[in-house]
Amino acid sequence: MPPRATDARRAAVLGSPIAHSLSPVLHRAAYDALGLTDWSYGRFEIDEAALPGFIDKLGPEWAGLSLTMPLKRAVIPLVDEISETAASVDAVNTVVFTEDGRRIGDNTDIPGMVAALREHGIEEVGSAAILGAGATASSALAALARICTGEVVAYVRSEARAAEMRQWGERLDVDVRTADWADAQQALKAPLVIATTPAGTTDALATAVPERPATLFDVLYEPWPTELAARWSMFGGAVVSGLDLLVHQAVLQVERMTGISPAPLEAMRHAGEKALAAR
Repeated sequence: MPPRATDARRAAVLGSPIAHSLSPVLHRAAYDALGLTDWSYGRFEIDEAALPGFIDKLGPEWAGLSLTMPLKRAVIPLVDEISETAASVDAVNTVVFTEDGRRIGDNTDIPGMVAALREHGIEEVGSAAILGAGATASSALAALARICTGEVVAYVRSEARAAEMRQWGERLDVDVRTADWADAQQALKAPLVIATTPAGTTDALATAVPERPATLFDVLYEPWPTELAARWSMFGGAVVSGLDLLVHQAVLQVERMTGISPAPLEAMRHAGEKALAAR
């Protein structure tokens, strides 16, 4: 049963560094739109060493936590159970506290990616390319496991990273082939390109965008647009941004923590856009 607007509840995002996080903006916008006047959402600078003590001290007023790096794996031993989605990539970005005091770990990044793509008309693709091989790339693979019917090519910088991506492919039942980063220009010809690399990494690829690009999902949202995303748009390709992902995964977090569905997607998106424009 959804909580009453008069129930004082707390939630927060944890991570390190955390000052840049847009999560408070998005969640507070949701509370405002839903009339949850006594709900609050904060942010705490917490590393792996401090995480167990922080969670153990939380009282019954806490509804949930959002987790960013480096806590997505560190939190797993501290929860009572995790969802199949979180277990599939060994990453928890959401903890929900139940009325009986249990801690439930979940991952909203993966369904958030799928929802962001669906919003842009991408329900299914025959093949895809991933730029990068970090933690976000494994989440991207898990998302592609739901919508990609064929091969996924991952462009990476080392054989060790390539081996990791092939292992994730086997685990997630995705047909993964790896290629050297030196050939990353080839990725841009795919029906769906997911860029999971840090800011600036794909800038050199911008000049290689094909004349008729398909869809680019760039997980960055600041700075935005990236050079690759700007060039992609200029050539008429569809672009899904990191803000799209951030909002969709936050929508799912709000729904899980409050018990209210649907969460106010547009109010949250508007708040995120306004906050980014002000920076």
